[in-house]
Amino acid sequence: MIRLTTPNDTNALLALAEATGLFESNQIEELAQMLNQHFSDKTDSQGMWFSDHDNELVGIAYVAPERMTEGTWNLYLIAIHPNHQRQGRGAALLRHIEQMLTKHGERVLLVETSGLKDFEYVRAFYRKSGYDEEARIREFYKAGDDKIIFRKALGIAAA
Repeated sequence: MIRLTTPNDTNALLALAEATGLFESNQIEELAQMLNQHFSDKTDSQGMWFSDHDNELVGIAYVAPERMTEGTWNLYLIAIHPNHQRQGRGAALLRHIEQMLTKHGERVLLVETSGLKDFEYVRAFYRKSGYDEEARIREFYKAGDDKIIFRKALGIAAA
């Protein structure tokens, strides 16, 4: 069941992020700070956290509007627990977000990811989900690690 994340999900969400092996310890700490700010500051951005539950937290995602644009959003995070990967859960979570944004008249969803070889399966996931590689910023994250930006038109813009 996909739903909005609640403060009670925080510990499980951080554990899930750690279990993926894609986040360094400082990134887990930053994630904890983001969640704390999101749940404690009601004037925070219009960003939304989503959770996929199946008797336990199996997936998470965070999406927020791009500042100073009309209808452009960023998917900043999507992660599925390793025990539940390759079961269509990531695709379902992504579709849920796309449908919610489309319903609200949003136009574009952007996703950024690493260009490292270890992230090829992530890039393949976005391509399979209908995203096109829109840009590459060389050595963005660190030397040898490009930032790759994927884009998908939503709703009317997709037609």
